[in-house]
Amino acid sequence: MGPEWVAIIALVALFVAGTLLPINMGALAYVAAWLVGMFALDLSEKEILAGVSADLILTLIGVTYLFAIARNNGTVDLIVSSAVRAVGGRVALIPWVMFGVTALLTAMGAASPAACAIIGPVALGFAGRYKINPLMMGMFVVHGAQGGGFSPISIYGTITNSVMVENGLPASEMTVFVTSLVVNLIMATILFFALGGRALMSMRLDPDEAANAAAGIPGELNEGGVTVPARGLGTVAPTGTKPGIRTEQVLTLVAFVIVAAIALFFDKNIGFASITAATVLAALSPSQHKDAIRQIAWPTVLLVAGVSTYATILNTAGSPEFVGNWAAGLGAAAIGALVLCYVGGVVSAFASSTALLPIIIPISVPLIAEGGISAALFVSALAISSTIVDVSPFSTNGALMLANRPESITEERYYKQILGYSIIVVLVGPLLVWTALVLPGW
Repeated sequence: MGPEWVAIIALVALFVAGTLLPINMGALAYVAAWLVGMFALDLSEKEILAGVSADLILTLIGVTYLFAIARNNGTVDLIVSSAVRAVGGRVALIPWVMFGVTALLTAMGAASPAACAIIGPVALGFAGRYKINPLMMGMFVVHGAQGGGFSPISIYGTITNSVMVENGLPASEMTVFVTSLVVNLIMATILFFALGGRALMSMRLDPDEAANAAAGIPGELNEGGVTVPARGLGTVAPTGTKPGIRTEQVLTLVAFVIVAAIALFFDKNIGFASITAATVLAALSPSQHKDAIRQIAWPTVLLVAGVSTYATILNTAGSPEFVGNWAAGLGAAAIGALVLCYVGGVVSAFASSTALLPIIIPISVPLIAEGGISAALFVSALAISSTIVDVSPFSTNGALMLANRPESITEERYYKQILGYSIIVVLVGPLLVWTALVLPGW
């Protein structure tokens, strides 16, 4: 049995074990990486550990540390209430605002994880305070990031279009961008109605009460024209109360802006920027934030560290190329295209989409040349299949949503919800995208 098969079988085994047993899948992934790396690939332990994504780990630690401080000093509540005021208290619009803002950031060139790291904690803060389904809110952020992620000036878009040109395929920037945006909008719409969005349409939050909520003063929700106390918020404060913004909240907001600018416009590591900002804020109020370090999502860090290590083992074993080449060798071009869409979806659910796209697109060239398949639509199907699965808790974006879960839901329950949704996306997403873009033979 070749190493590519060993790596695939071990991947399936660790996924099944992590799903059935109450064991962090990151720990299982480390075990699998060690055993497969040593005995199937003859790698040294140093080579195995080289697969750890230090960038991703630092991003998780830095961002969750910074937002722990922001939660402690009330800045997150302040942002939440201000955004509610901006949408006129229409609770149903909040998820769409988060989708749009995240899509805009990635369309302008922001890395998808950076945009999710900035918007995710704020969006989930909304979910926690206003009883919006946290799964819906978190996935709206991820789908927004992926929806804007293939614009001609974005990271995904630049990689995809350059790889197409390098392999003699006609670049189709707008086709890839528009199809990705439409697919993610459709998925967000399905989530909205499946996870309680219809009920949110009748809810209104008085903008003045939103300001009260920023200071921890209970607010009101208006459902179907009947004013009732906001669930979980207690009694109603006097209308018109507008608490002031504290100095530490202003400093935290300034830190957010600086971190965003460093990550988005200067292309610097958001993990370094976040942990630097968090350290400065903690130093200014050491007694208030002495326990913030404990609020870092350490179980999520272990999960992502282990899985990213095993993803490198999978690539070293040549498993993606093995399956892709097999698909390209199938007699029916359309069936081979479907297999490649699933390869992209399954692998990307555990590994980097950015790293996968330059690998999987060249594999599709024989199918495009010999099968009469539209290059633009086939590459669009591959790109979408390889990125919509970033809702997975094992990917950077999904892990960020898990790490910033609202306190109203336990980590185990939220993890299972994200995992369940990602399984549905991995199983159904590539098939639907293939059916819409490749099968008709446009």
